[in-house]
Amino acid sequence: MNPDSHRHRTLALAALLHAFTHIYQVALMPLYLPMVRDLGLAGEGQATLLVTVMLAAYFGPSYPMGALADRFSRKQLLGWGLLVNALGYIGLSRAPDYATALACVAIAGLGGSCFHPAATALVAGLYPVGKGRALGWLGVGASFGFFSGPLYAGWRAETTDNWRTPIFELGVLGVVGAALFARLATEPKPSQAAATSNRAASTLFPGGALVAVFFATALAFGLRDFSGHGMGSLGSLFLQKSHGFSVKEVGAALGGMYLLSALSNPLFGHLSDRGRFRWTCVVLVASALLIVVFPHLPRGGLVPAYLVYGFFLMASYPMVEAALMESVHDAVRGRVFGLFITVGGMVGNLSHALVGRWVESLGPRAAEAAAYYTVYGALAALMTASLAGLAGLHRLRHAGQSSESPDAAPAVAPQPRTDP
Repeated sequence: MNPDSHRHRTLALAALLHAFTHIYQVALMPLYLPMVRDLGLAGEGQATLLVTVMLAAYFGPSYPMGALADRFSRKQLLGWGLLVNALGYIGLSRAPDYATALACVAIAGLGGSCFHPAATALVAGLYPVGKGRALGWLGVGASFGFFSGPLYAGWRAETTDNWRTPIFELGVLGVVGAALFARLATEPKPSQAAATSNRAASTLFPGGALVAVFFATALAFGLRDFSGHGMGSLGSLFLQKSHGFSVKEVGAALGGMYLLSALSNPLFGHLSDRGRFRWTCVVLVASALLIVVFPHLPRGGLVPAYLVYGFFLMASYPMVEAALMESVHDAVRGRVFGLFITVGGMVGNLSHALVGRWVESLGPRAAEAAAYYTVYGALAALMTASLAGLAGLHRLRHAGQSSESPDAAPAVAPQPRTDP
C-alpha cells in the first residue's frame, strides 16, 4: 500500500478518536436539569461540577501522558485511552448516586487524557510538511464530536425520557471505536537518524526564559478555553432558563455551535500554513465579538450565532497546535503538548463549575436575558486577552526553528501533493 494511504488512514482513524474524546466532554451539557432531578442534586452547580471533575481528570495527567507518548507506542496509548473513556461513560449510565457519578466521570476523564498528547504528536510526525492542514483535518473529528455529542444526548434523553440512555449508548460506541483503531491504525517507525536525534533531545526548551514564555503562552490560551467552555455550560442554562429551550433544543443548539467548524478547521489550518499568527488573530477577535452580542439576540438568532461562533473559535485550535508543534523536536512533542493543555485546560475547565454557581446565585433573575450581559461580556474580555498567547508562540517558534527542531516547517511551507 502507498505510504500516503497508511498515514491518511491513520489520520482518519485519529479523527474518529478525536470525535469520541469530545463527544464525552460535551454530551452531559444538555442533561444538567434532568440529572438534577434524577440524582436528587442540590442545584445546577452540582450538575456542572460533573463536567468540571471529568475535565480535571482529563487535563491533570496530560503531562505524564505526554511523557508516555514520547517513550512508548502512541497508537496503543490512544486505543487504550478511548477504551477507558468509554467504560467510564458506561459506568456513569448505571450510577445510582452522585458519588458514583463523580467517580465514573473521573475515570472517563482519565481515559480521555491519553488522546491529545499522543494524537497531536503522532499526526505532526506523520506530516512534517503542512502540519496546519493535517491538524485541521484531525480537528474535523473534534467538530463532529462537539456537534453530535449534545445533539444526540439531548434527542435521546427527551425521546426516552431518561438521561442515562444516550450515555450508555455512547459508551458502547466508544468501545467499538477503540477496537477499530487498534485493528486498523498504523504507527510510523522512526529512521535511525531520527532515533539518534531523538535521544539527543532531552530537554523541552533550551533555557529558563523559554520555559517562562511557554507557561505564559499556555496560560493565555487557557483564557480562550475558559471562554469556550463557558459558552457551552453557561449557554445550556441560559437557553433553558431565559428562553425556554427544551433539553432536545439545547442539545441541537450546543451541537450546532460546532457544526461549521468541520469546514473551518481544515480551511483555516490550510490558510495558516502561509500565515499562522495572522489567521489565528482573526478567528479569536471574531469569537470575542460574537460572545458580546450573543445574550442581546432574539430567540431566533441564538442558534445561528452559535453556528458562526463555533466556525471561528474552533479554527483557532489546529492553528495554535501547529505553531506549537513546529517549535519543538518530535522527541518531546508529547510532553510539550501535554504540559500545554494541562495548564490551559485546567484554567479553562474552571468555567463549568463557576458559571453553574453563578446562575444559581441569580435566583429568579435567571429567567431574564439582561441578567447575563455582564458574564458574557467578561467571557468576551477573556477571549480578547488570549491574543497575548500569539506573542509567546512567535517567540517559541523562532527559538525552535533556530535551534533543535530540525523538522519544523518554514514560515511559508511548500504544499504536499495530496490532501489528507
